[in-house]
Amino acid sequence: MDFQAAEKKAAELQNLLNQYGYEYYVLDKPSVPDAEYDRLMRELTEIEEQFPELKTQDSPTQRVGGEILDMFKKVEHNIPMLSLGNAFGEQDLRDFDRRVRQAVGEKVSYVCELKIDGLAVSLRYEKGMFVRGATRGDGTIGEDITSNLKTIRSIPLRLSEPATLEVRGEAFMPKKSFMALNEAKQKRDEEPFANPRNAAAGSLRQLDPKIAASRNLDIFLYGIGDPGETGIESHSEGLDYLEKLGFKTNKERRRAANIDEVIKFVESWVERRPDLPYDIDGIVIKVDSLEQQEELGTTAKSPRWAIAFKFPAEEVVTILKAIELNVGRTGVVTPTAVLEPVQVAGTTVQRASLHNEDLIREKDIKIGDQVVVKKAGDIIPEVVNVLAEQRTGNEQDFHMPTHCPECESDLVRLEGEVALRCINPKCPAQIREGLIHFVSRNAMNIDGLGEKVVSQLFAEKLITDVADLYKLTKEQLLGLERMGEKSVTNLLAAIEASKVNSLEKLLFGLGIRLVGAKAAKTLAKEFGTMDRLRKASVEELVSINEIGDKMADSIVTYFDSEEVEELISELSAAGVNMEYNGPRPVAISNSDSFFAGKTVVLTGKLHQLSRNEAKEKIEELGGNVAGSVSKKTHLVIAGEDAGSKLEKAESLGVEIWNEQRMLEELNQ
Repeated sequence: MDFQAAEKKAAELQNLLNQYGYEYYVLDKPSVPDAEYDRLMRELTEIEEQFPELKTQDSPTQRVGGEILDMFKKVEHNIPMLSLGNAFGEQDLRDFDRRVRQAVGEKVSYVCELKIDGLAVSLRYEKGMFVRGATRGDGTIGEDITSNLKTIRSIPLRLSEPATLEVRGEAFMPKKSFMALNEAKQKRDEEPFANPRNAAAGSLRQLDPKIAASRNLDIFLYGIGDPGETGIESHSEGLDYLEKLGFKTNKERRRAANIDEVIKFVESWVERRPDLPYDIDGIVIKVDSLEQQEELGTTAKSPRWAIAFKFPAEEVVTILKAIELNVGRTGVVTPTAVLEPVQVAGTTVQRASLHNEDLIREKDIKIGDQVVVKKAGDIIPEVVNVLAEQRTGNEQDFHMPTHCPECESDLVRLEGEVALRCINPKCPAQIREGLIHFVSRNAMNIDGLGEKVVSQLFAEKLITDVADLYKLTKEQLLGLERMGEKSVTNLLAAIEASKVNSLEKLLFGLGIRLVGAKAAKTLAKEFGTMDRLRKASVEELVSINEIGDKMADSIVTYFDSEEVEELISELSAAGVNMEYNGPRPVAISNSDSFFAGKTVVLTGKLHQLSRNEAKEKIEELGGNVAGSVSKKTHLVIAGEDAGSKLEKAESLGVEIWNEQRMLEELNQ
């Protein structure tokens, strides 16, 4: 076969195999026998081996294989992959509906979808070709697992249209694949996976794609990262569009006209879930209208337009052997139940938080009790209640101490709090927990500095505050247990790499009270440098969207401390970046633009610019583009078919422009 004939035949075989794969793995309606599919695959493989230049990125032969990786690269999500707030009963769902209707009006419809118990991933397509896949990670930074995701045959390598977009879904292991995998592991005397979710996550984080390929994973796509250029106006319309492009979506979904229909759908699946060929742990409810979603906006962690109803947790009985005390980085002393190991919802549980002394008294918990344990939301172990009738008389009462278990300082209960707190700023436990927080993924993200290593460094007195991390030497680290040449080299390189992190990572890592990851980014973006933020007044801080009185007071108090001033100086001297690396508003004093320092809301369809383009241009001129209209909004730009945001702006007396007026200002 000459090259021209081979090229024609290869293209024909690729199209056929992609079509047959779509029918089998997505539609579950194969049109040819497996033997015919395998014959065509062998024929294509032989042609590509003879003519390697014909091996295209979207060829079905590229699903399995690839080189073994040394490590996963980091990937930043353009649109954060937020987690969902939880509902555990009918009242939680009705409260969610009430909040939604208060914000956007009475006319709201929802989409209900099964909550697949798997691993959230994003898939990037350019001109219809699958180019990158990543884990959710911390919501902002994930890991590139493209090679492993290519092994999931229900993920199209080429779309039916040359679309450029990012889609999101849940990769999972079907029950049948899970049972086969664990049977094989047991035959090899290996520890079986606890549940399909862990098995799916473990499979997609293998450095060898062939291992992922052998695990027979699947996926359901549930959304588009940014539907801006698609013309889609609702979530349900977006799911239909995903199907049109060739993606596999879950058919067990329903559009609900009101919260009563949502509750009926949820109740119908509580008993039916065991009959599915895959695990689900709840139902996801989303506001259908994308405009209403944008108006509702998000919190630092979750969208306000969606919620996850979690099914009632499995409950088991075990023995409470002891109660340990843990001191957190803010000084709160938390009692923890040490349990006789027991299987709950697929994992072994040995510890559960008891939260505070009031809860222990309320539930009448004693050491030695038989207790009922469940996982709140199928995740966090929790002691539900005590089987008091099973007591033998040997059980012991528990009393919270009056002094810190780590530093012996007096414990206090601050006004309005139920927790006991150690207020000694030099408490070793608080310092250690603060160090662990500083190096964590959402903060400075220093690979290799996990909890055990930080605790070891702290115990050896090699670090007493976060600035000491940047003074560590190779000689010091090599002297530690389980620290070889390679681990030390990698750890020092990771510490060095963290110096270039953008300012918001440092701000969050410092653990300023009430300042979470989102607020840290807002502050970094607004002030630009650590020096400017340190000099900010309460009045300046509260004028910023999302910064309230309590947080402003906390920030000013933190930077007023001499110890903090010294710490910041040490970090700066060590070369730690003190500036925001991303695009930020132009300071009012440095810009003549109308938008400088103003909060702007975009609503309705724009024709000459996309929403993202308009947002970028406004932010370049110093504006802040928000998702919802409030008293702090300076300007609303209303495109075609503007809805409730426009009405709210009119009721508040906010200035309103059309698209043409915005373009005139942008082009000055």
